Amino acid sequence: MFQNFRSTYDQFPRTFWVVAGTHFIDVIGNTLLMPFFALYVTQKFNVGMTQAGILLATNSVAGMVGSTIGGAMADRFGRRGIILFGLVVSALSGLTLGFVDKFYFFYGLSVFVGLMGSAAHPAHQAMIADILPAEKRAEGFGMMRVITNFAWIIGPTIGGFLAAYNFLYLFLSDAVISIITALLVFRLLPETKPQPKDKAEQESLWQTISGYRVALMDRPYLAFIFASILMILVYQQMYSSLSVYLRDVHQVDPQYYGMIMSTSAVTVVLFQFSVTKIIKKYPPFLMMAAATFFYMIGFTMYGFVATVPLFMLAMIIITVGEMIGMPTSNVLAAHFAPEDMRARYMAVFGLTWTVPSMIGPWAAGLVFDNLDPNYVWYIGGVLCIVAMFAFYALHVRLGAREKFQHAGSNREVVPS
Repeated sequence: MFQNFRSTYDQFPRTFWVVAGTHFIDVIGNTLLMPFFALYVTQKFNVGMTQAGILLATNSVAGMVGSTIGGAMADRFGRRGIILFGLVVSALSGLTLGFVDKFYFFYGLSVFVGLMGSAAHPAHQAMIADILPAEKRAEGFGMMRVITNFAWIIGPTIGGFLAAYNFLYLFLSDAVISIITALLVFRLLPETKPQPKDKAEQESLWQTISGYRVALMDRPYLAFIFASILMILVYQQMYSSLSVYLRDVHQVDPQYYGMIMSTSAVTVVLFQFSVTKIIKKYPPFLMMAAATFFYMIGFTMYGFVATVPLFMLAMIIITVGEMIGMPTSNVLAAHFAPEDMRARYMAVFGLTWTVPSMIGPWAAGLVFDNLDPNYVWYIGGVLCIVAMFAFYALHVRLGAREKFQHAGSNREVVPS
């Protein structure tokens, strides 16, 4: 066992493991709070899922703006400083959000946190792509999924017990963990931004920001983004609507919800690395279609089943799709991006999360408050079908190109 661990460790550079370790600690803090955020808002401020959905949507709009600015800053000034900035903002927000007792104050602060805290997201993804050669990225992003889900085993389980006692402890714990992570990043993590070329050195700040037009005019990349948005629109319901749905429709308390989420994490920890070694041999767009198929099955099940064991089974099916799709999508985004625009492309890739965050909770809230809540899962199944065909169409259109023939490409690629 030790020999296998040592072999895996030696496959990646030391800096990768520093990034992975600090990310692991930070995700524990995030997962203490994130799965229970909608529960907290609806219970603390006595509002419905529609209002909670609008809150999450505006937070995501602010996050999209912050991510856009952060991606440009990371390409121009480096990754490390932007990551530190995001961690400090996360800590301050945790200390503040937990004590706010007026909904409009909470609403405004949540928008501010979305704007500032999201700036680090593209920098983190770009850092992974900086560190690893192209042929190791699929395994590297897969390994990050394993590490993230180790944290998911710990975070929601502890968070469920803390939420049952007092939601304030979720916010305080997240703040403390963010500070610890920031200190470790400051102490251990070097800058990974590639050395700029002469042209990049002469760019003004405005030119760096305006460089987003390259990504936004890359039509194949935008088609990939659109298909991913449809897929993630369904996937994100597990972090926003699912907890409220299980509580209100099936009377599942937060502790059991934490166990359901931990089921997903355990599955990833046990099987992600093996799955990644398999899927990197196949066309990535077909793997995205396969991932969406599993999402369709798993999420639709929530509209038909009514017991905790079956909820766990649905989560395992969803997790199979997650293990296929998440590392593959990150690799595709990295392969599309020129080296000197990597963080900006990753910021645009972030739209696949921010746009669903803007639309999904609000739309699900409207369904929850006005229709049969099960319709959320039926509609999700239809969206997955559309996304599957979109990914297959991308495979037909782009799959013959060398960089899209399999996720484990051994050469650097640039967008077409």
